[in-house]
Amino acid sequence: MRDFPSCFGENGVQVADSSSGTSKNAQNLVTCVYQSRLHGKPCLINITWFKNLMGQGISVGIDDSTNQCLCKVDIKPWLFSKRKGYKNLEAEMSKVDVFWDLTSARYGSGPEPLEGFYLAVVFDREMVLVLGDLTKEAFKKTNSSPSSSSAIFIAKREHVFGKRFYGTKAQFCDNGQTHDIAIECDIIGLSDPCLSVRIDGKMVMQVKRLRWKFRGNQTILVDGLPVEVFWDVFNWLFGSPLGNAVFMFQTCQSAEKMWASNTSSDLSSWPWTCSQSFRESQAQGHGFSLILYAWKNE
Repeated sequence: MRDFPSCFGENGVQVADSSSGTSKNAQNLVTCVYQSRLHGKPCLINITWFKNLMGQGISVGIDDSTNQCLCKVDIKPWLFSKRKGYKNLEAEMSKVDVFWDLTSARYGSGPEPLEGFYLAVVFDREMVLVLGDLTKEAFKKTNSSPSSSSAIFIAKREHVFGKRFYGTKAQFCDNGQTHDIAIECDIIGLSDPCLSVRIDGKMVMQVKRLRWKFRGNQTILVDGLPVEVFWDVFNWLFGSPLGNAVFMFQTCQSAEKMWASNTSSDLSSWPWTCSQSFRESQAQGHGFSLILYAWKNE
């Protein structure tokens, strides 16, 4: 493990989630952040997929490079409403249109659809972002042209649930391979629990003596790229039995500087600080970030 300065000692990094919720009220949601341009200026498009007792919904927001919200639309859960439609917004004197069609969408265990859908964001009749496999239908419906500054996928935040295994998928570089990420951590009845991380079934990281190394960071290689992995499993070991652990995978070469700046402030506010920091870092074209909030099921 690389040396990493922290007020918690050598190699220690505080990445604890400050939320007071438990796994019972933790919402099943995934937030994806895309970098684009609006009137030649960088902006961030935030797509949040969520699922609750009322059904599944979407939130779409456009932020400027300083993380100030320019416009936002919340598409309510559609348990009792239509699964297709559009919204017209304005941002920076520009027309922003959001179109979606999830009438035939198919889902896995999470709130993010897998296929049979499209979600499109259009700036002044230019398609800057289209998600899903129904691309032709999206262009026909929006009557838009492809943008010269199409959005780039730069960050993802996700809540995952499990008892011992926690999994997700991630693409660490634009147009790169999508990888299966599996985190394994069994702490029940063990005096010396161990944390393991696998990429596509291959063991890439293992942390033994976890009670002494409940916070830390380590570098792995994915697609030949260095990826910094940060973890904080304090809640699992010493906190609330329903508390969550936090994991971050960061391809940014300046990740160490970003985390060093976080450790100089109030570390209890890490999730908010980190969310702001990685978005600012990603907006400058520094790589991809994945943050996982891992909740243990009862």
